[in-house]
Amino acid sequence: MRDADISETFELPARGCQALGSAFSAGILRLARADYDDGGPVRRLFEAWEGVGRRALIDDAVALRFLGACHDLSLSGDDPAVTVHYPTDAEAAWAALSAAIDADPERFKRFMSHEPQTNEVGRSGCLLGGFLTVAAETGLPLSLVELGASAGLNQIWDRFGYRLGEARWGDAASPVQLNPQWQGRLPPLDAVVKVAARRACDRKPVDISQEDQRRRLIAYVWADQPERLARVKAAVDLAARAGVKVETADAQAFVRAAGAPQSGVATVIFHSVFWQYMPPEAQTATKAAIEAHAATATSAAPLAWLRMEPDLQDMLSHYVTLTLWPTGETRVLAQVHPHGAQINWLT
Repeated sequence: MRDADISETFELPARGCQALGSAFSAGILRLARADYDDGGPVRRLFEAWEGVGRRALIDDAVALRFLGACHDLSLSGDDPAVTVHYPTDAEAAWAALSAAIDADPERFKRFMSHEPQTNEVGRSGCLLGGFLTVAAETGLPLSLVELGASAGLNQIWDRFGYRLGEARWGDAASPVQLNPQWQGRLPPLDAVVKVAARRACDRKPVDISQEDQRRRLIAYVWADQPERLARVKAAVDLAARAGVKVETADAQAFVRAAGAPQSGVATVIFHSVFWQYMPPEAQTATKAAIEAHAATATSAAPLAWLRMEPDLQDMLSHYVTLTLWPTGETRVLAQVHPHGAQINWLT
């Protein structure tokens, strides 16, 4: 039986894809919606979400899970009829995808069983100003604690190169170069930045030493955006060489274990486009754990909470927010593009 909420859940991400420059992905989602409405093979993939309601469908990002599963099949090369049309012809690709779903729905269901794990490297350009602000205002090395880190690519933000308008920061020879459109004043680019420690967690980390998991990570980058694809692949290679590790843990438990302020460093708990995927009770528990540590922060052992997250009333509007203790001042530093393509620095 058709679930009207599931049918409609394809349209919002399709609009988002279209607005953010991925017409091919928007086309795939709309063709999938038509297939669902017609009782086609797509309907079997969404049986687990029947009757859960629109809010739960949005929170679970089910349409983006499906889109990732389609791209993953294309990247694998296991179905040449799919791969040959990705990402140039949505209708031809859809014909091949529909046949693939009908033949092996379990493959798609397995991919869709876990929430999206994007590791959009462009978001490091959004977070950079926050890290620089903490370094400048505390004068201390940074101890990084990332939540929902996926493969941990943004842990090595200080090994990328950045062009912010006419200014540069970072490693000009890095294989990962970020060049967002910049508006507003610049953050303190002259801050002395030293990373003293890096730790990261994810409920289900992506192990980039495993080919299928690397592919899963890349599959969540939209297929018709070659610049983003090239960037994430370069970052994966750089992270592999750097030995980046992500620990298996829930955010609230990890904050309690790893987020306490320490003398001589500025502890920075950070995340990007992660909070929205947490259940409300997990958000409350994680926030409480951060605030418990904040109560112990001092000028010699400061604590920062840096986040890049969407406005839940307008999912295309994302903001970088910084809370820095012991004062507890909260500032909205920037309004940013979801993938880091544009940054409007507000402070």
